[in-house]
Amino acid sequence: MLPSPPHRINRMLTAIITGLGPQRDLTLSGHVSKSLNNESLPMVQSACRAKTTTIQRVVCVAGALALMVTGCTSSNSTSQSKDDGNEKPRVALIMKSLANEFFSTMARGAEAHQAEHSDQYELVVNGIKDERDVSRQVALVEEMVASGVDAIVIAPADSKVLVPALRRAINAGVVVVNIDNRLDADVLQQENIAVPFVGPDNLAGAKAVGDYLAANRKGDKVAILEGIRTSFNAQQRLKGFEAAMKEANMEIVSSQSADWEMSRANTVASSMLSEHPEISAILAANDSMALGAIAAVKSAGRAGEVQIVGFDNITAIRQAIEEGKVLATADQHGDQLAVFGIEAALEQLGDSSDSAASIEDVETPVDLITSETLSNE
Repeated sequence: MLPSPPHRINRMLTAIITGLGPQRDLTLSGHVSKSLNNESLPMVQSACRAKTTTIQRVVCVAGALALMVTGCTSSNSTSQSKDDGNEKPRVALIMKSLANEFFSTMARGAEAHQAEHSDQYELVVNGIKDERDVSRQVALVEEMVASGVDAIVIAPADSKVLVPALRRAINAGVVVVNIDNRLDADVLQQENIAVPFVGPDNLAGAKAVGDYLAANRKGDKVAILEGIRTSFNAQQRLKGFEAAMKEANMEIVSSQSADWEMSRANTVASSMLSEHPEISAILAANDSMALGAIAAVKSAGRAGEVQIVGFDNITAIRQAIEEGKVLATADQHGDQLAVFGIEAALEQLGDSSDSAASIEDVETPVDLITSETLSNE
């Protein structure tokens, strides 16, 4: 087994102590010259958890580590170069549902970037199966910290719930970059951490889509399919849609969450159309929900009557725009969004400054996509 860099070992040590509790945020200093493998973590935790005091637990861990170090000694040149700090950083990309084409596109973009820069960093890609499975995403953060990654680039499923786990990651020495869905500013302040956000202006993107609908509308009564309401980007897109409708004197007769998911959007949109037959347009806060709206409109026998707009510019929606089933969407360049976040993380890893003041947000592009823009590509 090749030894890992000291900072990575320190994070593994922190993960061990975290598993022992109660001092969940203990950050260890100093350098340990040899590596632990993931199988060792539960064994050390199990052996030392029974100790009655924190001091006894730490001593227990230290003793276990000493035995592991003795068994992992290596003197070859590759090991020496890694101990000298020349090992490539490991970046973990943690996304929301990979069943959503937007995030699978994001993953492919990140993997392509890493393949082109394989001499600069290693990439670990993770995602959850369900947009609402916040607990699994929290677990992924903890697993990545325990595995010794140098940076986490995350599109959080919830703007608030993920913050404590990310604070623990930062305390363990991991660089954290937030993409796609901005973390809640108040909770970040409560946890006393700063995390840069790399992503588009969701309000402006939704406003542009809403403005285009208003300029090409068939009627004045609309419905909105919202994302998960605890997500900052869902809140911002709702505000953008609302602002556009207000400026155009269009009435929002129904606004409900469909949790970013196509099947849920189909159900919610069907109910909206039944309850409000006067609806002339549906504004969906992402393209997966727009696909659900298409199915609902078709089932209601109103295809061609009810206009639909979305947000994300996934392949299926581009085709729907060309076929006249969807009026417009917003392109936040999913294939590049994770790349922007990875580049920001690598920049932080290469920055010797530890000042929170040096952490800056990065606004990425968002563009209106219509049949006209597609024909000009």
